[in-house]
Amino acid sequence: MTGTATVHSRLHTPRLKRGAFALEAINSLGTTYFFYFAYWLGEKKFGFKSIENLKLAAALGFAYVFAAIIGGRFAQRHGYLFSVRIGACAMAITFLIGAFVDAWWPTFAIIMIANFAMCFTWPALEAMVSEGEPRHRMQSMVGIYNVTWAGAGAFAYFTGGAMIQHWGIRSMYLVPVGLFVIEFFLAFALEKELRNSGPDTSSHESDDTIAEKHANAPAFLKMAWVANPFAYLGCNTVIAIIPTLAHNMNLTATMAGIICSTWLFVRAGSFILLRNWPNWHYRFDLLILAYISMIVAFAVILLIPNLFILVVAQIIFGLAHGLIYYSSLFYSMDVGETKGEHSGIHEAAIGAGNGGGPAIAALALWLWPNHPSSGAWSVVLLLLVGLAVIFWLKPRHA
Repeated sequence: MTGTATVHSRLHTPRLKRGAFALEAINSLGTTYFFYFAYWLGEKKFGFKSIENLKLAAALGFAYVFAAIIGGRFAQRHGYLFSVRIGACAMAITFLIGAFVDAWWPTFAIIMIANFAMCFTWPALEAMVSEGEPRHRMQSMVGIYNVTWAGAGAFAYFTGGAMIQHWGIRSMYLVPVGLFVIEFFLAFALEKELRNSGPDTSSHESDDTIAEKHANAPAFLKMAWVANPFAYLGCNTVIAIIPTLAHNMNLTATMAGIICSTWLFVRAGSFILLRNWPNWHYRFDLLILAYISMIVAFAVILLIPNLFILVVAQIIFGLAHGLIYYSSLFYSMDVGETKGEHSGIHEAAIGAGNGGGPAIAALALWLWPNHPSSGAWSVVLLLLVGLAVIFWLKPRHA
């Protein structure tokens, strides 16, 4: 542990930080090209409807909970860059095999293995960008991290539909394989540079911390850890149902990728805004406004089949989710010292939301198959439960 901690403490040079952001962008492109379009794979190749895709989303989300905690602890103990190499290598091999598999159950096994491997990358990358940083710079570093993964993910979703339409389903495997190979060798090069770098001689003892100034910091961390999985509960439900929405609105895969990526680009933009405006820290009113706005936008996206309204609702949804996600990751890094493990908990919370929303929606569609909106309304009710929990956790003087 001592040796690993020493290596973690040397993750402070600008070159290594830029390398971490490059790894993050590549990882976001590769994982988005596959996992966001796994539901298109289900629809196009296996004839899935909404309920089958929701079941797939639930399985991925719940498995991610445990995998993220394992991945975060592994990264903390064995090194962030080593963890990234393990994850990138495993995903590259898995997707290469998956490109030549046709039956559903082997495909499902490949998706789940890749889902587990992905958890060795995100907690490590989140911890890398904040490790060795003085607390007053945490806002900026987490902001750059958020803009990077969100921007790359938005670009991947924007172009992914066209990629599949023109290059075929197999491209959603092979394009990520190339990206993960690049990520593996970049992580290897950075790890070599890290081992040759000198010790961190900077002193952070005099840095003021927002968390130390705010007595309710631990409570805000808990509220954010509740709000974020519920936000992803809505996100993953939307992503799983988008193929059906696109079909009902007569959108091609290319057009669906362009139009339904609106909220992803808006979320990336919100990260830029929040990075440059620190006054949102430890503000209960803004957190709760974002959460309520997210509930309304989610319901509108799934229940009102109008193209203009869909775009407007996505704008609101993206802004709201941006603040909620930023809160969870920022407070995780600002309050805790074991950044790898805290990142794992942050990611596990995302997995809980990713699994819970689709699971509830699938159950509702199974119970009331003649009411297509039952899935959306069941998730709205669950989001309202999250709202009640946040109010219950609210400090008296927040």
